[in-house]
Amino acid sequence: MDAELAAMAASGATTLVSLMVTDSWAHTRALMGRFLARAGADTTAITGLDDARTRLLLTGAAADERATSDIAAEWQTNLCRLVETGALTGEDLSALGASLRRLAAAAAGRPATVRNTISGGTQHGPIVQAGTITGLAFPPDPSSRRERG
Repeated sequence: MDAELAAMAASGATTLVSLMVTDSWAHTRALMGRFLARAGADTTAITGLDDARTRLLLTGAAADERATSDIAAEWQTNLCRLVETGALTGEDLSALGASLRRLAAAAAGRPATVRNTISGGTQHGPIVQAGTITGLAFPPDPSSRRERG
């Protein structure tokens, strides 16, 4: 295998492994799923990703360097095999690396400062501040029943 392709595979694998222990894992897993499906890899490849992540998470918060390097080497081998069999091109591998680096950069970014202000009088109910809320329901305000009655 060409040294440049091997270096791209190594870089991609290392970035992939670093993303396994971040909040960006769901996005990374979906990206890898699409990528592996286009390359014709079987479904065990995604299972392998999940298994690798589980092994990393079991090593503790400060992931064991040996486990990390073993898993990166495993995924480098997997990516190299896909290139050697013709399932992937150098361009595919480069595009994957770029996508993984973008995810890693986003994961490393600092959270934005959020400032919330509530104004306009006294609030007589719950105030919920969140990025995304689904399925939230509040019972009717009992004080409004008293005012009507």
